[in-house]
Amino acid sequence: MPLSPNLTAALFMCLSMAGFTANDVIAKYLSDSMNMGQVMLLRGLFATLFIAALAWHRGALKTPRLVLQPLVMLRVAGEALATITFLMALAHLPIANVAAVLQALPLAVTMGAALLFGEGVGWRRWLAIVAGFVGVAIIVRPGFEGFSAYSLLAFLTVCFAAMRDLVTRRISHEVPTLLISTATAATVTLCGLFLVGPMGGWATPTAPDLVQLAIAAALLLVGYQFIILAMRLGEISFVAPFRYTGLLWAILLGFLVFGELPDLPMMLGAAIIVASGLFTLYREKVVGRSMVSSQSVGPGMAPDGL
Repeated sequence: MPLSPNLTAALFMCLSMAGFTANDVIAKYLSDSMNMGQVMLLRGLFATLFIAALAWHRGALKTPRLVLQPLVMLRVAGEALATITFLMALAHLPIANVAAVLQALPLAVTMGAALLFGEGVGWRRWLAIVAGFVGVAIIVRPGFEGFSAYSLLAFLTVCFAAMRDLVTRRISHEVPTLLISTATAATVTLCGLFLVGPMGGWATPTAPDLVQLAIAAALLLVGYQFIILAMRLGEISFVAPFRYTGLLWAILLGFLVFGELPDLPMMLGAAIIVASGLFTLYREKVVGRSMVSSQSVGPGMAPDGL
């Protein structure tokens, strides 16, 4: 018996989150043998090649000058900054902790859309947003034992990624998505080049390292394709909650690969964030307004550039 479009789209969303999380696991694993600047550079070279090839095949590179539009450049800058802060946090924190903080991205986008674009957000959703950021504070634990400054980098990733998503909504539809992705991948790669030195210098990669980086880049492309298929095939209100499976993948792979076990504050904070996000999605469906939260579908809530 074939699956309904919604169930098929939900499966695609889960596969997308698995692909993005597996990519993150590879990046974190390689941080023991090379700094994150080098990871950004080498993985970025593979990803730029893959994405540019796909963009060329679909005719998205015919008008490269569109990249010079201010909003496109601002979007690329937000993505690059989000990627830098994300990878630095990932190198020093359990992957599940970083993933949990990033679950607050849809709430941040909803808040930004209300404050910057005047989109209607009722008091219930405002309470959900506040509750979500309380959950973030529980995970970050500022001023308490167990606090890590790298947790603040994860929170900055949410801020930069929210800026990326809000700017994206204002970019003209004449700019092909794959053109933006190609420009983003190339920019993040250049950022990695400039960060190799400040982050500790060059370490000669082994053949297995390069294979893993190529696989990580391929996983990004797979994640992109599945998330696009999911959002086109199913109803947004039905499919969007399944992006939270990214957190489950992060917990599972973090344990299997790194032996990381989430502690109680992380689990409590993550539960509050996810519950707040799901309630926000529910309220958006009830009021029937623009789905600003559910449309924030950056891969795994992580930077979708690289």
